[in-house]
Amino acid sequence: MSICKLSGIIIQRGEQVLELAPGEHVTFGRGPVDLVLPDLSVSRLAGRIDAVDDYWMISNLSRRSTYVVDNPEGGGEFVKVPPGRVRAPIPFELARVRLPSERVSFLVFAPEHVLLHPDAPRNGQETVPTFPLDVTAKYFLILVALCEPRLRDPFSSVIPTVPEIIIRLAHLGLGRSAVNFHIDYLARMKLRVKTPELPGKSDWQRAALVSLALRHDLVTTEHLALLETRSRTLS
Repeated sequence: MSICKLSGIIIQRGEQVLELAPGEHVTFGRGPVDLVLPDLSVSRLAGRIDAVDDYWMISNLSRRSTYVVDNPEGGGEFVKVPPGRVRAPIPFELARVRLPSERVSFLVFAPEHVLLHPDAPRNGQETVPTFPLDVTAKYFLILVALCEPRLRDPFSSVIPTVPEIIIRLAHLGLGRSAVNFHIDYLARMKLRVKTPELPGKSDWQRAALVSLALRHDLVTTEHLALLETRSRTLS
């Protein structure tokens, strides 16, 4: 989005839009504040947002409520801001600030991150990828299907079962043993997840794959298109 390239940040809730240049700040809460959140569950002075050069910080000025800042475009990333936490840095270019009431939230648009150009010259031996994944392989589609609920809803705790993966990827014609083989291959050979001392639940392997893949951005929302593209190609 072009507005993310501006210097400073933009805060939006409904029709209200606030622009902050680096060094400026706004307060939010039930009022009197800069950004009014008319809900009795919100403190009168609930918090403050500070704009810095290429990021922003949030302060939780409430006494009891924990705020959650999540990335609507990411793979489940979020930051908890406990009561009394001051000037917590937020790394997301697009973020949603959630207060305890489900009705109370607002968006923050920050500048694009400054990244090293991928074609920048590098000296020495090339680094070997830690997780060498082939996005054209069946095992990668299974990994995307496992991560799909969390990619579509960062707060989802759903981990698809093997039968659900078989149905989601019906165009591949995979059976239970084939899906289990690919999951085991991902866990042992590709992502090398650690076996817990006491595995307990039978879905520990699938849960570990989802956690690791999303934590390191091995699977992102862009990969969801593969599920539909492959389905149309092979049908």
